[in-house]
Amino acid sequence: MTEAFPTSRITAADLPALQRRTSAVLIGSQILGGLGVAIGIALAPVLAAEVSGSDALSGLAPTASVAGTALLSLPLAALMTSRGRRPGLVLAYLIGAVGASLVVAAAVVGSFPLLLLGMAGFGAGSSANLQARFAAADLAEPDRRGRAISNVVWATTIGSVLGPNISAPAGHVFRGTSVPETAGPFAWAAAIFLLTGAVVAVLLRPDPLLTARALAPQETGTAQRSLRAGVAAVRASPMARLALVTIAVSHTTMVSIMVMTPVHLGHHGADIQLIGLVISGHIAGMYAFSPVMGWLSDRVGRLSVIGLAVGLLCCAAVLAGTSGAGHGRTAAGLFVLGLGWSAGLVAGSALLTDSVPQAARAAVQGLSDLTMNTAAGVGGAVAGVIVSRLSYGWLNTAAACLLLPLAALALRRTLNRQPSVSGKV
Repeated sequence: MTEAFPTSRITAADLPALQRRTSAVLIGSQILGGLGVAIGIALAPVLAAEVSGSDALSGLAPTASVAGTALLSLPLAALMTSRGRRPGLVLAYLIGAVGASLVVAAAVVGSFPLLLLGMAGFGAGSSANLQARFAAADLAEPDRRGRAISNVVWATTIGSVLGPNISAPAGHVFRGTSVPETAGPFAWAAAIFLLTGAVVAVLLRPDPLLTARALAPQETGTAQRSLRAGVAAVRASPMARLALVTIAVSHTTMVSIMVMTPVHLGHHGADIQLIGLVISGHIAGMYAFSPVMGWLSDRVGRLSVIGLAVGLLCCAAVLAGTSGAGHGRTAAGLFVLGLGWSAGLVAGSALLTDSVPQAARAAVQGLSDLTMNTAAGVGGAVAGVIVSRLSYGWLNTAAACLLLPLAALALRRTLNRQPSVSGKV
């Protein structure tokens, strides 16, 4: 296919139109990719319980998906560093499609280990969705990176909200076949991931990361692919360290509280419909207001929005942790929790992109996704232990304490006021 903007002939004057085109393609792929992840993951615990024959093992399915997302982050980032965003995103969606297909096969033959392997591959779809936010920032002007990232994050709202609501109808299509209805959504997810990969392969041209390097060769140097290079770049920049901590802590706090909220609501008499409404409100807080967080990040600075994230997450922990049997208070806490996550992810991602050299960005971004998903996986596991041995209130207290080092680090950076690459802090 002939590229609308051949990389060799692109000039700075072409950038606004090229950025709009790139953003439109990424937003479209994010809607499809978010739908693919959400339509499958909604029934993953139920399917795991059916295949394994044990409710105690049901949580391993989403855990395997998170582990797959984390483990695939660095290899995909290395591929993007050497070949560009497009090959990395396409490969991630292809792996996600293969993983979803393995989940269906596992359900048919009744193999729990194969199910977990498929769920790990399925996590590649989430890896692609996470990396897309950085692709949106490749060609954005420094003072518009927050908005570029937030627009792609916002697009996830559509698929994330729609997916769980069509999981059951998607499964009904396979009624009367050898495919269990709870596995049916994964067959649809595989098809959606293939479609998403095709959209990216055909339309994400020219490649935004390679184009950014071509337009700023003096900033690029030799592309750095390894984990060691990513770690070195973060260690060299105080702002990058703050950004990485912000993303990891915001994500871990959100996941730890969110995963145990349905259990808490159930203990206080909430039915499945009410639990679904609370989680839907939480998802709306996570994604629907991300453009606001992006605008604030660009206008008032990354550090200010990181401070807002800490405040919102603390407020959420207080609301949810003191809710008791008050379902409305729990719902309010989860909505604010989503807002705090959005502020932390958008501002942290923008600051991370600002704070490292072009040659190391893809490696650092892969390190960021590895760190946030690994930390969240540990946080989710520990959250279950805290709630089972203490209470949901203590879980929220622990989550609030987790925010204290982030608050101290952000305050220190604010007082030092060391500007980032863009000068916007």
